Amino acid sequence: MSLASEKNKHKAADLPTFDNILQAAERIRKVVKHTDLELNLNFSERYEANIYFKREDLQVVRSYKIRGAYNKMASLSAEALEKGVVCASAGNHAQGVAYACNKMQVRGRIFMPSTTPAQKVKQVKLFGKDQIEVVLHGDTYDDAYHAAKHFCESNEATFIHPFDDVQVMEGQGTVGLEIFRDADFKIDYLLFAIGGGGLASGVTTVFKQLSPATKLIGVEPLGSPTMYTAIKENHVVTLENIDKFVDGAAVKRAGEHTFEVCRKNLDSILLVPEGKVCSTILQLYNEEAIVVEPAGALTVAALDQIKDEIKGKDVVLLIGGGNNDITRTEEIKERSLLYEGLKHYFIIRFPQRSGAFKEFLNHVLGPNDDIAHFEYSKKTARERGPALVGIELRHKEDFEPLLARMQEHNMQFEYINNKPDLFEFLI
Repeated sequence: MSLASEKNKHKAADLPTFDNILQAAERIRKVVKHTDLELNLNFSERYEANIYFKREDLQVVRSYKIRGAYNKMASLSAEALEKGVVCASAGNHAQGVAYACNKMQVRGRIFMPSTTPAQKVKQVKLFGKDQIEVVLHGDTYDDAYHAAKHFCESNEATFIHPFDDVQVMEGQGTVGLEIFRDADFKIDYLLFAIGGGGLASGVTTVFKQLSPATKLIGVEPLGSPTMYTAIKENHVVTLENIDKFVDGAAVKRAGEHTFEVCRKNLDSILLVPEGKVCSTILQLYNEEAIVVEPAGALTVAALDQIKDEIKGKDVVLLIGGGNNDITRTEEIKERSLLYEGLKHYFIIRFPQRSGAFKEFLNHVLGPNDDIAHFEYSKKTARERGPALVGIELRHKEDFEPLLARMQEHNMQFEYINNKPDLFEFLI
């Protein structure tokens, strides 16, 4: 066999296959929940289409990640399992590995950044019970990842990669099998979130085999367009700066193997602003009583971008996870209001005299405007004192009249929503 043929053979072995996904489905059948495929009436009416939710937020660890983690571990030899498994994660992958360790009675070591919220650490321990040890290391995921890899090399343990591993991809692909088998209709569009690309690789492998006419659309956060950039550049790239808000899908670098599958199988990738994701999280909770994490809301948040082409079509949205940290609620509300144009921040220099603020309230603030944030310190040696003012509007159309009134009354102000460095420092 030639060197090139041998290289291609090894490369193919790193990519998921349909037959292996069938085997994975049987392997994980007694551990993983077969989640519902639900027709959502409200979204179907709104978009004049048949919109179905695949509810992986109802999975045993509240995300699809258990599928890949368990399939990988169940594929290991008894000798490898005896030496234990290791992963690095601050989220759903850690919970999936922990749960698999408990079910299989395999020792696991979970490396997490020291900055991981206590609630997430507690949840991992809850799923793993006495089979796992949580190691808090470093300030970032990269710190935890390098520590985990070093531990594996020193102890001959197996590293369970969150996405760039063929058995992990094939485990995630079982979600695609369930969708296809449960659908008593032809699926025109299938949308799923992309982080590193493990889920996308597995699901698209299934649909290319069983339903090649289905349009396969990946969705990424606008602030972390990892796979989008890789496909555009035709090679995997490392993004230096990303917005980590959609933490379940915000990675700096896509997988080498997942990239190969995604560039071949995907029809397109949609990028969704983080603020739109936040609005969708609130919408799903308020209207549907569905609790989703940011990555779990991506597919729903993307619908507006394809609303014209999906009219009259059958559309499946994969809701990937429901592990939303309640402590993030205020940040989610804030990001949503900013995205919707309903909250605006100014530095206003008020004259340092009695009645100046009262004039602002009476003559500048509109009847439906509300002061949501106010910081002011009187400067004794100045004619004017700066105040940081956040104003919440009932309708986004009220913004231009507000600016007009501020100018009409000679307010000295600086609008900071569109100045990210200053905004991030002050808010």
